[in-house]
Formats: sequence, structure tokens, C-alpha cells
Amino acid sequence: MNLLNATAISHSFDYELFSNISLHVSAGDTIAITGVSGSGKSTFLHILSTLLVPKAGNVEILGKDLKGLSEKELVHLRSHELGIIFQSHYLFRGFSAMENLEVASMLSHEKIDEALLQRLGIAQVMHQKVSELSGGQQQRVSIARVLTKIPRIIFADEPTGNLDNKTASEVMNIFNEYIAQNKAALVLVTHDESLAHRCDKIYHLENKELIQVK
Repeated sequence: MNLLNATAISHSFDYELFSNISLHVSAGDTIAITGVSGSGKSTFLHILSTLLVPKAGNVEILGKDLKGLSEKELVHLRSHELGIIFQSHYLFRGFSAMENLEVASMLSHEKIDEALLQRLGIAQVMHQKVSELSGGQQQRVSIARVLTKIPRIIFADEPTGNLDNKTASEVMNIFNEYIAQNKAALVLVTHDESLAHRCDKIYHLENKELIQVK
């Protein structure tokens, strides 16, 4: 069984973004979605991650048809099975970085991985308030928060956008190790070709179509 099946997805705002596109994600997959700004990459990721309902088409996650789930069931799915990394981070700014991770730890009943914090270079700032952290530090806290939940599928929108090349490479190492160890999957949106090529599969979204290029 695939972890995710998105079939014949179409969406529009004042204009049509994409039409009749499909994506199937299996355990162990690492998938990059590329495309120019405005092509609909982030919108498609929001549809895949249950945050947006498409105009047409169907999404199944872990064998569950999203159309048949209540809002409460969708919230439970996001909280316990999915990890979503946004460009805007959406951390609790009045909390410390550690308190943000503790919320995720309570949901997953998993311990916070101190070695992960060291690898991400944020171990020394975990007791600072989120509002005191740089954009890059907030991004790394957001990544650590998602991994603490032990999600089955990670959705990431430009997860290394605020990071230097060395840190971005280490983040991708961490993602790949996590996917292999947990039989999970990664779907990321990126403009970074080097990051995309570290994924098993690459899809390019252009002219309303999603085309596999790797």
C-alpha cells in the first residue's frame, strides 16, 4: 500500500494552477517537486498535506480517503502521522525552542533527540525564546519539531531556504537517514537543484502539468 495517493488533482484561484495531476508516494520515497515561482508547487504541497481541498481529484493518506474524514480526524492525522515544515515555521513565538519541541514530544510520546539538536547546530539555543532566534535557527527548530513527532510522511516547503550550504547538506543527510530508518517518506518543494537531486525522484511542475524528470 502506498503511503499517499493523489489522483487527478486540479486546482485554481483566479486562474488554473494545474489540472489532472497525480502523485503516488511509497514508504522509503524521497521526492522533490520543482518549478518556477507561481507554478503551484506550494499549493500542491498544501493539498497533499491535507491543508487545502483541491477543486477536483482525490487524496488518500495511509489508506484513508481525505474526503471521508471529519475536521477532527484530519487534525489527528496531521498531529500524529504527518510532519509539515513551512517556510514561515509557525513556531510558538512566546515559547522557548525547547518548549516547542516538548509539545511535539508529548504528542508522539517520543523523547527529544539531543544528538539531533547537536547535528542541527541548535543545542545551545534551545532555551531561548523563538522570537530571539534567527530565521535559520527557527527553521532548524521547526525541522527538529517535525522529526520529534516521528511522522510517516514529511512535507517540506523550501526546508533549507534560510540555511548555508553546509547546514542544508546536513539537513538532507538527516532527512534521508530518517526516511530509511522509519520506512517513512519525504515530499519537498525546492528551488535548489542540488537538494532536489539528492532525492530519489524529481517531479517538475510547469504549464499545469506534473512531469517526472528523475
